[in-house]
Amino acid sequence: MKLKLLFALLVFQVSLAQHRTCGMQEQMQRIMNDPAQRQAYLDQQSKFETELQRINSNSNRSTNVVIRIPVAVHYPSAAAATAAVKTCLKNLAQKQIDILNADYNGTNADIANYANDAQYYPGTNTGSLQVQFVLATQNHPAGTGLVNGDVAVTFGTDFLSGADTDATWAGYCNFVVRNLSGGTLGYSPLGGSPSSGMTVVIDNNAFGATLTTTPTSCTGYVPGAPFNKGRTLTHELGHFFNLDHTFTACDGANCATSGDRVCDTPDQSTEDYNCPGAGSVQGCTSYALTMNYMDYVDDACMYMFTAGQATRMQAWYNAIATQLTTTALANEEYLQSYFSIYPNPNKGSFNIEFKDFSNSYSVEVFDITGKTIYENNFEQSSNLVQTINIQNATSGVYFINVKSDKGIVTKKLIIQ
Repeated sequence: MKLKLLFALLVFQVSLAQHRTCGMQEQMQRIMNDPAQRQAYLDQQSKFETELQRINSNSNRSTNVVIRIPVAVHYPSAAAATAAVKTCLKNLAQKQIDILNADYNGTNADIANYANDAQYYPGTNTGSLQVQFVLATQNHPAGTGLVNGDVAVTFGTDFLSGADTDATWAGYCNFVVRNLSGGTLGYSPLGGSPSSGMTVVIDNNAFGATLTTTPTSCTGYVPGAPFNKGRTLTHELGHFFNLDHTFTACDGANCATSGDRVCDTPDQSTEDYNCPGAGSVQGCTSYALTMNYMDYVDDACMYMFTAGQATRMQAWYNAIATQLTTTALANEEYLQSYFSIYPNPNKGSFNIEFKDFSNSYSVEVFDITGKTIYENNFEQSSNLVQTINIQNATSGVYFINVKSDKGIVTKKLIIQ
């Protein structure tokens, strides 16, 4: 009997370990217990509310402008990592960035599931923030050892001793990857402030997704199922952009001022775990939107923000935009004209033509799910035109990253 009880307890503990856990509320409690941080938070929220009212009145909204946000990724415990592992961790950081760009722009492949799932959620549409998260490459902070052209990825030099802020990296969207205790997958403040060097923290076993390049995993930083598709950061970054959990209240009050304060996310008071089907969980008065990024389901079963959530994130960006260090990004207009791709559309073979010589650069092609289908580094190249051949590529929309000392730029690629 004792063995059976011990086995049952072990199974129960393993089951709990597989549930998503988020430390946002604990982080907010720490902030609100500090008088100075509390006042700064309240002042920022007041500015946000003004921006949200403007957007909702259609007086301050532009849906054609793509937001560009400088990102820095930090691995505080990787100081002793080998050069190969550090290269792998840089690739992992870019993989995570690709996932964020797909999720926040509604171009992730699994969002197509909503065509069938929408029948359970009348009045709820998918949302897009129209954003481009970019690993910063220019004008890095002094003392970091990074030069122009280096991506903003650090190893064992910043956000040390469990710090959640680092003034060195004020003005960036900072992601810190480290081992978290107690089963917590990640945490962020509810409404983050780049000017103080705030960060989104992710456990080292929940950051990014499996790489397609060799090595396919980075020692000590291997995302584990069911949180191995990069969506822990999608969830926590939602908090940074002032989105609460969808499971906050069931009081029937005004949706604009109660619960998660987003009117197109159905009210629910209990989080969802694992992988429930659409329309299978009853919320307060309608079905719970289990596939929303701000619930607690497994990575493979969350795939959308709503239009209302996108509006709320847009308002938060408007409130903090002046805090971001835009000089960390190469000039977009220059980069877009720095090289051209032809033919486009193509059948998997195309040319990249540069306006001037670039001794070293890398090329990565990935699909709308963020999966890399081609990657190559070109060192000491003296060619203005480089031919790329992608074997066995299926027809569809892809994206190409070209990184050089001028910066990083992403363009759309169509393979027929």
